[in-house]
Amino acid sequence: MNRRELLTVLGGSAAVWPFAALAQQKAMPVVGFLSVASPEVYAPNVSAVRRGLAESGYVEGKNVGIEYRWGEGDYERLPALAAELVRRNVDVIIATGGTVSARAAKNATTAIPIIFVSGGDPVAAGLVASLARPGGNVTGVSIITVELMAKRLDLLTELVPQADTIAVLVNPNNPNTERMVRDTQDTARAKGVKVQVVNCGSVADFESAFATVAESRAGALAVAADAFFNTRHREIVALATRHKIPAIYEWREFVDAGGLASYGPNLLAIDRLAGIYAGRILAGVKAADLPVEQPTKFELVINLKTAKTLGLTVPQALLARADEVIE
Repeated sequence: MNRRELLTVLGGSAAVWPFAALAQQKAMPVVGFLSVASPEVYAPNVSAVRRGLAESGYVEGKNVGIEYRWGEGDYERLPALAAELVRRNVDVIIATGGTVSARAAKNATTAIPIIFVSGGDPVAAGLVASLARPGGNVTGVSIITVELMAKRLDLLTELVPQADTIAVLVNPNNPNTERMVRDTQDTARAKGVKVQVVNCGSVADFESAFATVAESRAGALAVAADAFFNTRHREIVALATRHKIPAIYEWREFVDAGGLASYGPNLLAIDRLAGIYAGRILAGVKAADLPVEQPTKFELVINLKTAKTLGLTVPQALLARADEVIE
């Protein structure tokens, strides 16, 4: 081989080497984001997840991608959406919006790590073996909001002491509904008030559900913890306002929209933690080695302006316990 031939061979090899090197590089990791909510309603929560990822060293579009799948308030869509993320071969799945989202992800894969954000008991739901040692490919944050239904009803009896019947708006499609109703009825009996359970499983049910509450002359309303309700929180608050029904909710977002009161953990802080967990898993930590987290702080938020509109006088003792009072 002469010098010219050698240079031709080397030049051809040099042209191939960069492509071969690129092919050997690991592709950018991808986080699958599964939610029963809609992107418009859940935008602040997505931002919180991104913050958690960034704190762990992962920035969307720079060194990590995110594939979003939205249920748009329909629980029945979640299994198919979870299956899509598995076919996409994402590196980790964040399943938000309760037990149904978490189960859809878990049923879809035993290999891809899953981080859930759920209000129910993850052990009883079969998501993990225990909080300290979840085992398998699933871990996450248990926001125990289901267990807080009884506390919300207790607070509602302080806000509206004259109410002898309290309506409870529930989604019959939520697997946690039975327990929430049972806990609420137990608390109501102890308080000497009656409970009226009102089912609302779709947007089409909203008008008739609130008409039922109004016609029954229930003195107040407790809106159950449910991801579908969260996606429609403005509509629910508007209906409660139209029918002049004092209501307590799961999240402060309802109160920001004009609702009377809410009691629960800070959801944005919880979603940030889910992002941190996703970052840790991308860095090599196994889901089985990450204990299920639980919130330690719960916020009582009261909208004093709404209370005045409803003709309610909020007890000073309750105002003093509130973490925030909106005037």
